[in-house]
Amino acid sequence: LFSTAKLKSVDFYRKIPRDLTEASLSGAGLSIIAAFSMIFLFGMELRDYLNVSTSTSIIVDQSSDGDFLRMHFNISFPALSCEFASVDVSDVLGTNRLNLTKTIHKYSIDSKLNPAGSEFHSGPLTSIIKHDQEANAEHVEGSVPLNELIFDKVAHQYPVLVVNFYAPWCHWSNLLKPSWEKASTIIRERFDPETDGRILMGKVDCTSQADLCRKNHIQGYPSIRIFRKGSDLREENNHHDHESYYGNRDTDSLVKAMEDLVAPISFQSQNSSGGASDNMKNAMKKRPAPSAGGCRIEGFVRVKKVPGNLIISARSASHSFDASQMNMSHFISHFSFGKTVAPRVMTDLKQLLPRIGGSHGRLNGLSYVSNPSDSNVNVTIEHYLQVVKTEVVTRWYESVEEYEYTAHSSLVHSLDIPVAKFHFEPSPMQVLITENSKSFAHFVTNVCAIVGGVFTVAGILDSIFHSSVNLLKKKVELGKNF
Repeated sequence: LFSTAKLKSVDFYRKIPRDLTEASLSGAGLSIIAAFSMIFLFGMELRDYLNVSTSTSIIVDQSSDGDFLRMHFNISFPALSCEFASVDVSDVLGTNRLNLTKTIHKYSIDSKLNPAGSEFHSGPLTSIIKHDQEANAEHVEGSVPLNELIFDKVAHQYPVLVVNFYAPWCHWSNLLKPSWEKASTIIRERFDPETDGRILMGKVDCTSQADLCRKNHIQGYPSIRIFRKGSDLREENNHHDHESYYGNRDTDSLVKAMEDLVAPISFQSQNSSGGASDNMKNAMKKRPAPSAGGCRIEGFVRVKKVPGNLIISARSASHSFDASQMNMSHFISHFSFGKTVAPRVMTDLKQLLPRIGGSHGRLNGLSYVSNPSDSNVNVTIEHYLQVVKTEVVTRWYESVEEYEYTAHSSLVHSLDIPVAKFHFEPSPMQVLITENSKSFAHFVTNVCAIVGGVFTVAGILDSIFHSSVNLLKKKVELGKNF
């Protein structure tokens, strides 16, 4: 009994018998108001607790020296052939990588950006093409000059038609000319066009037959094309599927290549309708020429995190290009930096940070057009990109890296072969966004403060109101007595 009484003496909440208390109408109204106030403030506190807050800071990029930046792109060039399209990378540290192919894919497209075949594989190209030593020696014209009027007729007449598309001003065309004419003379003697008729070697001057060269997607000079009778003609667009010759250009190599082309064709069957087509199936492995004049280039490259350039251009170690006719217009389907963030992760981040990812692909869906004309030639299209790394640290994901960039583009007249150039400059600073989580203890403390505070304030107001009413009643009673 003593211990119980002792324990009751420390009771902070002593009970008053109900029959000693008096309920009032004003107290009931104030209690209702206090209850709604508690509910409202509790809801606001709960909403604030559930909402996620973030803090943003600018710090020095924490990337190590061995870290590389991935650059993803999908760009369509309606007037650049896949045959010569080259992707090059350089930077201020002296890195210079030419004609990247390992992570790059090329697909032939037409002028309207529609696919025109499967992936284009150019195959390994030798850096040095062999030519005859006596380049300036006199030679006999052995090849047949072709023009647009007779080209299709000749292509239908001979099982194999090999054509040299050249330009008189081209250095490489002039180096090829003597050996081409010598080889043509030898092949004409061995396989007479009138008595044998299995092969014919011709030539097309692209300065006078521009339409014919354009129809066959000739963009570099000289271009040696191999047309096969029967299986190569597409009647729907009158276009010949053909292959390219990229081998050595000396007389012996050309003669050997021509003989290999003729070997599968028997002399007896070359005039039959199906013999040539059947024999072509056993011919030497083809090196297909582009089926259209455009190219879609997609893939990625890894670059160091220093200022540099991504350059897409027409490149060849043994061809010449007419700079005034090069058109580097392009449509950018996708261009981004860094590793691809999973869609689910990006959706979660956007719920946390609605503006995240807004500058992830600033160039996506944009087109840049340059039409070569007498007053608008040798146009290089340049893009200046400033790249900023954004690192987001959340409760659910330890760290998510996302790269955003600004882009400014311009068309520049150049004396060199036009290119599409992307200047990228990674920022030495990075944006760090951290999710700030709130403790449950803080939430409970605030809820208790709300309940206690509202209850206390309501009690004070009720006491003041009740005292004021009682005071007024006493004054009224005193006034009546006097």
